[in-house]
Amino acid sequence: MRKKSVVVVLLLMIVLASRAQNNIIVSPQWLNDNLRDPNLVILYTGFVVKADFDKEHIEGSRFLWPEWLAFNTPETNMVSADAKTATKVLQDLGVNKNSKVVICHRGADVTIASRMFLSLENYGLQGQVYFLNGGIEAWKRAGYPVTNQPSVFKKGNFVATDNGLLVNKDYVQDALRAQTSEIVDARLKRWYDGDPTGYPRDGHITGAKNIPFPDMIDSTNSLKSPEVLQKNFSSVIPAKEKEVVVYCFIGQTASVDYLVGRSLGYKMKLYDGSMQEWSRNPELQMEKTKKE
Repeated sequence: MRKKSVVVVLLLMIVLASRAQNNIIVSPQWLNDNLRDPNLVILYTGFVVKADFDKEHIEGSRFLWPEWLAFNTPETNMVSADAKTATKVLQDLGVNKNSKVVICHRGADVTIASRMFLSLENYGLQGQVYFLNGGIEAWKRAGYPVTNQPSVFKKGNFVATDNGLLVNKDYVQDALRAQTSEIVDARLKRWYDGDPTGYPRDGHITGAKNIPFPDMIDSTNSLKSPEVLQKNFSSVIPAKEKEVVVYCFIGQTASVDYLVGRSLGYKMKLYDGSMQEWSRNPELQMEKTKKE
């Protein structure tokens, strides 16, 4: 009888752990239920001007311009801010070491909001970051109010670190040689197959699999149901034992695959240089599935 009780407890723990993973992607109702939590921080983000945020936002939200944490340079795109810079940005937004941070996007900015989710996890907030499914539009469709009143908050005490969730080309090469990770191309299948992209070489990283990020998003700019997301992943990567490294063109859209994989319990990382870097180095292997 005692052994049976132990088994029941273990099964319950597994179920709860699974639910905790799925709770990374939260609903407007969840956010409304937790809105008065003193540790809650809502970061409104996307490629929108601050005037749009000032016009309407969820009560208590703070404006996070994406390029404060992942900026573009003449040499490359999506350069991750160093830990010192990220510390200042996040402290200025009132983020504390015990904060629960909710990423809220507007409109079609799912990909850049997903990159902000990944950035915050990489800076040391893994397990404390949530993604509001459907963003502010879903919030309004659910009947919850918005405001134009400025949010009042104190400077935070969070100190950012680098947790290694963004990896480089050497990491990808080593993972391919040792077969320690699944490499996943998050771009549309036609680019994975080899359609011209304007980059020096077309196709995909040799050995990579394809989970296109648009398959995760519905017509309302929300992530699809957990059942559909699970099918999209498990049909390509049935087991969760191996780490999954995703990439795209510049390290932005693959963040959607990162977010979804995390919600499903996969061990996720992102190759930040992506095809912008890989396609320019002829020593790095690529292949096509499309016939010439």
